[in-house]
Amino acid sequence: MISADSMQVYKGMNIGTAKITPEEMQGVPHYLIDIIDPSQPFSVAEYQRIAREKIGKVAGRGKIPILVGGTGLYVRAVIDKLDFPAGETASKVRRQLEERAEKEGAVALYEELIQKDPASADIVHPKNVRRVIRALEVIELTGRPFSEFHREWTNRESIYNLEMFGLAVDRELLRRRVNERVDKMISAGLLDEVKDLVAHGYEGFLTSQQAIGYKELIGYLKGEESFEEAVENIKARTRQYAKRQLTWFRADPRIKWIDVTDKSIDKVVDDIVDKLKKDCFIGS
Repeated sequence: MISADSMQVYKGMNIGTAKITPEEMQGVPHYLIDIIDPSQPFSVAEYQRIAREKIGKVAGRGKIPILVGGTGLYVRAVIDKLDFPAGETASKVRRQLEERAEKEGAVALYEELIQKDPASADIVHPKNVRRVIRALEVIELTGRPFSEFHREWTNRESIYNLEMFGLAVDRELLRRRVNERVDKMISAGLLDEVKDLVAHGYEGFLTSQQAIGYKELIGYLKGEESFEEAVENIKARTRQYAKRQLTWFRADPRIKWIDVTDKSIDKVVDDIVDKLKKDCFIGS
């Protein structure tokens, strides 16, 4: 099992990321979990390299690698023919561009982008400052137009013979499950986990990375909001994230969707296996 969760790679962030426990693994090897300390530089390019290496080792043992997780960028980085600039997640170039955006304004950076890569005018909105900065960063780090990477992105050409499955659930049930999940995290000691991470000097990372659950509780600890407000904000942000996830994965026509609203885990597994057999992906 290879995790495609961008937060579960970090050590110490267990409760807030709903990280699988050793007991829940039931002896099945899981990769890309707990591999680096929070604040340690880690890029999607590095994730791509390690995940593909693990997939190769699992396949080499005659097993079927299973990539699981909700970070869409990480999933596509592994399975598709995509190149990413090597280097830190937040490069020096990006920080310099962010500083320029504050001093010179977003318009100046957008005009620079259009000069360097005219085709990007069709894919980058001038008011989307983060995307403008990212486009300029890619150009600076790779020497290639950002629009070229975008064309690669729309192709969805996989390097593997694969099958993709998405789990769908009734919207109201999803909302209820999100709220229940947050309540369970709080009961399990999420606040103490946040305090421990802050004590180890990871506050800046947790807030800058917008880690859901951690950022809000840090705000509570700093007196910026009440505990109840922090919990409600965690629930709201988690629901918003779930919506973005669904939008991202719905755009991929390769995914076969399974409604899990009224199904047990065993039934969902059976449905997936049945679909795999039907597609002749595995033997019966």
